[in-house]
Amino acid sequence: MFLMTPTILRNFFSARATRPYPTTRREPFPEVRGELVNDIEKCIFCSICATKCPSQCLHVDKTAGTWECEAYACVNCGVCVENCPTKSLSQKPLYQPVGTARVHIRLQGVPPKSKKKEVAPSAAPASETAAPADDSQSSGDASPKV
Repeated sequence: MFLMTPTILRNFFSARATRPYPTTRREPFPEVRGELVNDIEKCIFCSICATKCPSQCLHVDKTAGTWECEAYACVNCGVCVENCPTKSLSQKPLYQPVGTARVHIRLQGVPPKSKKKEVAPSAAPASETAAPADDSQSSGDASPKV
């Protein structure tokens, strides 16, 4: 007990060793991968990010134009950011703020229009372009017509 007394008194009168986290934040390290952000205007809803995500926290619906992220399931690995073809995904250098409720990020965008080309009607009528039917081959008769 007497050996610990100087240590106890020194710790009691010195500065705190820990910081009060929500009020005092630590500066992030260089190149830290923090909160996931999507620029929905650049997103083409290709679902590559959702396919590559190891924690399966991303859900993309191309027809409705929605992009969803379950923020507390995300492990901030950055695989989705690396595989995004349009570079619409990025990560902030700060982690998600402290909260008491589960955060579900849902972004609504405009899905890109399909680039299917409509078939243009040909200038020639169909009867001129079609090959004439040969009755001898269709009936199974091998003799030539005279």
